[in-house]
Amino acid sequence: MLLVDALTKRFGSRAVLDGLGLRVGPGEYVAIVGESGSGKSTLLNLIAGLDRPDTGRVEVDGTDLAALDDAGRTLARRRKLGFVFQSFHILPHLTVEQNVELPLVLLGAARDERAARVLELLSAVGLGDRGGSMPRELSGGELQRVAVARALVHKPSLVLADEPTGNLDPDTAQTVLDLLAREIRSRGAGGVLVTHSEAAARSADRVLVLDHGRLREPVIG
Repeated sequence: MLLVDALTKRFGSRAVLDGLGLRVGPGEYVAIVGESGSGKSTLLNLIAGLDRPDTGRVEVDGTDLAALDDAGRTLARRRKLGFVFQSFHILPHLTVEQNVELPLVLLGAARDERAARVLELLSAVGLGDRGGSMPRELSGGELQRVAVARALVHKPSLVLADEPTGNLDPDTAQTVLDLLAREIRSRGAGGVLVTHSEAAARSADRVLVLDHGRLREPVIG
């Protein structure tokens, strides 16, 4: 689902990523940990095609994002990627249901298909009765669950999560992590989680450390 090969990104004279490589197979969920400023968010932005690498390539479900123009990358993101961010990015003027539905609207899905899938995802995150609510009426934990539902609603090939549990209490955080893992594994998607939390990282199939611009296995003991 994801192939990152010889990825390099420099800011001035500093190489934030230096020949980095990563493979994520269907149904595989990978956690990436590292010190603040190590380049975790930069890596996610490159994987998502929001930024361009200096060298190397990123393929998502067989599509080389760097080879596409801006319009092509935007369409590929809509079709193939799901995003979960720590700061939610929920649109305040839309209802919960409309926020979750938005990726399907952008992809031109039929109304009946959208309604069924939105209800399925909202029920999965425990918000099946809150579709008509406005974001201001929800708690932080509920808003994060809305963000997870929105990221998964269009059945993306690759799910990217950037500190998705940083603002949540432990019980809600575990609910979010369990849902992400279940959706990724059950549908054969790929998943990349960036986190500082050891507990969150343990929800993944494997953990990698971003260190000096490259990924390595963690040191045990």
